[in-house]
Amino acid sequence: MSVDRTQEMAGGDEKVTTAAAAASYPVAPGYRLNVRSGPGTNYSVVRVLSEGARVRINCQTTGTRVSGPYGTSNIWNNIGSGQYVSDAYIYTGSDGYVAPRC
Repeated sequence: MSVDRTQEMAGGDEKVTTAAAAASYPVAPGYRLNVRSGPGTNYSVVRVLSEGARVRINCQTTGTRVSGPYGTSNIWNNIGSGQYVSDAYIYTGSDGYVAPRC
């Protein structure tokens, strides 16, 4: 979901439309979540999200099947360049895709 926002420039004639940031989704409560370099548990950990973190999902793809607090899923969420987290640990409100496929 995105919201368009229009800003009027100083001159008053030119307008610029930008899309507001996409929704962010919470990591399951009580979990520190590994962020991996690709869509699977065989990829290296590039960082760890702290408890209470929220993520913006750029796109989603299939990868290693993972069981977590939100079920078992093979959907992986891209949250940045070379950064993926399992959808089984992100509360999106859906068992399916909520973002474009990568």
